Amino acid sequence: MNAKIFGIHGAALEVRSQRMGVLASNIANAATPGYKARDIDFGAALAARLEGNRMGIAGSESAGLVYRKPTMQSLDGNTVELSREQIAFAENAVAYSATLSFVQGKVNTITRAIKGE
Repeated sequence: MNAKIFGIHGAALEVRSQRMGVLASNIANAATPGYKARDIDFGAALAARLEGNRMGIAGSESAGLVYRKPTMQSLDGNTVELSREQIAFAENAVAYSATLSFVQGKVNTITRAIKGE
């Protein structure tokens, strides 16, 4: 039912939410020696979600979870580049907000249709 009502936007909202968690984890571990920054390939994760792969993203390369390649190597082995992570987080937050607005619009439309307005 979710896919019929919201189309691709319901799945996109779930993937964007998971990506937000991964990016937040990167930011939180910016000073952790040896921590490897990760990200979610949005296109691959969305395609997997739409194909019905509900196993989750953690540990599955095919579902879009990838390790980031640092621009500049750190002496302690940490691959988090804080400014890059903050930019990715902000961009993802804007995309999440836009997708959520679309889903809310669909819900409002359905609610008005049910009420007969």
